[in-house]
Amino acid sequence: MRGYTFVDYATQAYTALVAVLITLLHDETVPYWPWLLLSHAVSLILVHLLVRWYSRGTPSKGVDFLRHFYPLLLYIWFFAETGWLNRMVFKEFMDPLTIRWDQALFGFQPSLVFMQKLPYLALSELFYASYFSYYLMIFGVGLALFLRDRRWFFHFVSVLSFIFYVCYVIYIFVPIIGPRVFLEKVGGYSLPESSRVFGTGALYPEAVQHGFFFKLMGIVYEVFEAPGSAIPSSHVAIAVCTLFFSFLYLPRFRYAHLVLVVLLCLATIYCRYHYVVDVLAGLVTAGLLIPLGNWLYSRTVTQGDVPSRRGSG
Repeated sequence: MRGYTFVDYATQAYTALVAVLITLLHDETVPYWPWLLLSHAVSLILVHLLVRWYSRGTPSKGVDFLRHFYPLLLYIWFFAETGWLNRMVFKEFMDPLTIRWDQALFGFQPSLVFMQKLPYLALSELFYASYFSYYLMIFGVGLALFLRDRRWFFHFVSVLSFIFYVCYVIYIFVPIIGPRVFLEKVGGYSLPESSRVFGTGALYPEAVQHGFFFKLMGIVYEVFEAPGSAIPSSHVAIAVCTLFFSFLYLPRFRYAHLVLVVLLCLATIYCRYHYVVDVLAGLVTAGLLIPLGNWLYSRTVTQGDVPSRRGSG
């Protein structure tokens, strides 16, 4: 694997696109926009230098690690950045719209009623642990593929990055926080009273609050969450993407992975991180972008880097 690959093109394209959006659309909601532009310029340069450096000869272990894993390191920064950029176009979060969609589909708010009807510690811990497993899916599948065949890994990280970047662009233009707005003020935003009527009395049950994974996910969201990144659910879209690669290259684990992904999809609603329409949008996103990402990957990969066979697990 020498020179630019699909994941490099996708990363550079996303970095440049967001820089253009910041330049054209920044306003008072993006107070530090020059620094964001600088970070994008630095990222463009560093990724280019890394690709070229790796191509020139036998790289050190550190350079080899960065060459393979740098997109995964950028996901956190790019995700956090969407929370600073997502009101350049629409000044208010769009939760009232998705709340009405769920209400129209079900006649109630599944993201609130699910937990209210099943407020059991064991069940809530199962769902919160399943939701947390999202992070393990990304790095676990990535590491397993990296250790088995670098070509499999590059296929995985290329399609994964493509889905992440598309989701991030959507978050910038379509800011939706999720059902947490029923319970608290999030990101300086309070749900209008016209929408709060759908979510009265939606406190977390006391039993649920004692759970380890409930508390762990509270810390994760407090530190890393970017308000306005609900639709499509990247948890769902990315989990389905990792599942696709389990079926493709890691068949020994595919059915256990499938069960975990199903639980994660349910957990996004039970744990009150997403509306049902977010989950449906995440499934549609995965269904559209996985084959498109595969096609784009195949158009840029050289013959010697094409994954040659399915894995045995």
